[in-house]
Amino acid sequence: MRPGAKSLAMERRPSPEAATVASAVKLDGVSHSFLTSKVVDDVTIDIAAGEFCSIVGPSGCGKTTCLNIVAGEIPVQQGSVQVLGESPRLGRRDIAYMFARDALLPWRTAADNVAIGLEARRVPRGERHERARDLLASVGLGDYLDAYPSKLSHGMRQRVAIARTFAVSPDLLLMDEPFAALDAQTRLLLEDTLIRLWETQRSTVLFVTHDLAEAIALSDRIVLMSARPGRVKRVFDVPIERPRSVRKLQGSPEFHEIFEAIWTDLEEEVETL
Repeated sequence: MRPGAKSLAMERRPSPEAATVASAVKLDGVSHSFLTSKVVDDVTIDIAAGEFCSIVGPSGCGKTTCLNIVAGEIPVQQGSVQVLGESPRLGRRDIAYMFARDALLPWRTAADNVAIGLEARRVPRGERHERARDLLASVGLGDYLDAYPSKLSHGMRQRVAIARTFAVSPDLLLMDEPFAALDAQTRLLLEDTLIRLWETQRSTVLFVTHDLAEAIALSDRIVLMSARPGRVKRVFDVPIERPRSVRKLQGSPEFHEIFEAIWTDLEEEVETL
């Protein structure tokens, strides 16, 4: 962090449940191979409760593998992993996972898709639909409560997916390139939507992206992975004040200074592919 820059760690407001553990997510010396090919090697990442941390790196460096290990989708082969004070496992109610595809159920309306996690938690019908209405309004879809996914654009469906994710107020949010398939304008709008919702809830976020600008705009810290097998090459602080506007940051000299610093290291890894 540059001298005199204000640490964003002072502004984090983790939920009472997440605050009971020292680290929300901790990978210590994690290595993983598929068949005979090593994907990640000796990866150590420590994420504080309420922190927004992104992982960037060349294609194939194991970013999604790390995310899936944290989610419990992939068993830990070597090293140790702690997630909200426990070993990784599937089906945890305090963790939400958002993908590049919206994965909405086509036979459910936008409101019913948002409420599905609350329904699984046996939240009363009136309460869950009120929550769904509020969240859809917050992502600009207040007039589309009864619309089915087939009637929504890709960007609108992804807004519904964001609302669905935040409806359950997760302590940990895992995001695997959720805006990768969107056009540039829609992507900026949804990044702003995400950051606005996150600044209200302050869940811990582990976010995978190929987009450096996106990582800088959203994150408190950025983990740069090396080329495969992925190792942690460097961790960058993002000392940009919150609340942020993703669109306004594009003209910030500080934003471009951080971009250049990360790209200088990333370019070395991309050139080895």
